[in-house]
Amino acid sequence: QVQLVESGGGLVQPGGSLRLSCQASGFTLDIWHIAWFRQAPRKEREGVSCISSIDGSTYYADSVKGRFTISRDNAKNTVYLQMNNLKPEDTAVYYCARSRSSCFAPDFGSWGQGTQVTVSS
Repeated sequence: QVQLVESGGGLVQPGGSLRLSCQASGFTLDIWHIAWFRQAPRKEREGVSCISSIDGSTYYADSVKGRFTISRDNAKNTVYLQMNNLKPEDTAVYYCARSRSSCFAPDFGSWGQGTQVTVSS
């Protein structure tokens, strides 16, 4: 069964850090482009970051550049999102998803259940 499971969310103060994990099962994620998305209350889902299966290139939304880092551990079949200097506007449910096409394709699927990140003092 193909599955992506997110974990690592929580409550953190502004300026704090969290590391999210996206654990894949039922498939080998190193041949897939893996992306993180987030959705805040009453807002549309937005792409946060993506790591390419081709050459490991990474991409970030402007709002997180310099603060977030995406990485993959193929041995653990897991993609991570290291989030530093968190801001209240980073509060959202974070999801990971996969695409065979590219980091910019509309065909991301196999969505996980999401993990809540709350940045608040």
